Amino acid sequence: MDLDVLNMFVIAGGTLAIPILAFVASFLLWPSALIRIYYWYWRRALGMQVRYASYDDYQFCYSYRGRPGYRPSILMLHGFSAHKDMWLSIVKFLPKNLHLVCVDMPGHEGTTRSALDDYSISGQAKRIHQFVECIKLNRRPFHLVGTSMGGNVAGVYAAQYPEDICSLTLICPAGLPSTTDSKFIKQLRELQESERIDRIPLIPSTPEEMADMLKLCSYVRFKVPQQILQGLVDVRIPHNDFYRKLFLEIVDEKSRHSLHENMSKIKAPTQVIWGRQDQVLDVSGASVLASAIPDCHTYILENCGHSVVVERPRKTANLILEFLALLHSMDNNKKQA
Repeated sequence: MDLDVLNMFVIAGGTLAIPILAFVASFLLWPSALIRIYYWYWRRALGMQVRYASYDDYQFCYSYRGRPGYRPSILMLHGFSAHKDMWLSIVKFLPKNLHLVCVDMPGHEGTTRSALDDYSISGQAKRIHQFVECIKLNRRPFHLVGTSMGGNVAGVYAAQYPEDICSLTLICPAGLPSTTDSKFIKQLRELQESERIDRIPLIPSTPEEMADMLKLCSYVRFKVPQQILQGLVDVRIPHNDFYRKLFLEIVDEKSRHSLHENMSKIKAPTQVIWGRQDQVLDVSGASVLASAIPDCHTYILENCGHSVVVERPRKTANLILEFLALLHSMDNNKKQA
């Protein structure tokens, strides 16, 4: 073989080997870095751009796609200990001409974390209102979506700032009393009785605890490699002290039933989506909302747990789009009448 040809193959092989070795090293040694790269790539692929907005000395981090148009903008509020990127699985199935905004909740990811901040549900709703005013999202009423803790905040926001929103989607929202204790609530009671409340199932610190949390939150059983579990834990561990403080704040009497206390004030058309097999927040909460909110559309997803956004992203996106289309049609009919 010609020496130049041989050198070409060696160089080409070396060029290919470097990214492969880098990927393997990241997977084995720095799985948390690989997870961050994964979200960065996914945002890029879906056209989501990250920006920052400031309110006095407070900074909000958010991602967005599209621009405000004739259809309502959509603001998405994530759940406890998550971040704005949890919505990417839903964004994938939403039209690119919709104006979408996903914000990191107070204290999470790129949004300011302060020991002096009010992390109660009403305090978080106030912060989200500040964010909305910062980016002038409420120039026109927008559609608000929230899941779990974010659903609690979204419901309270709808009650406290009704002029800002035109409609509301609550996905397995917290903040409601339940006639049936979920598996998670039972676990919390057992931990309280044994005085081991520091070991909250939603705040894992080992790969094994992370696997248990995924099983608790999902009906679908995802096969997650040990290294990825380790990466997920590594990403969360620096924030676990904050998560514990936040958790105790939102389960305190001041916030525990915030949505229930405010739901009679919700006047916007409301959509409720819940997983039938939710082990974190019992599905009976859906009927509580349906009985209290006049214009409430309820959807119970079979073979689905608490992580509706991850387990059934296409279905959830379609339900949101169908709900918005129904409201648009109703508005047109009113104008023509």
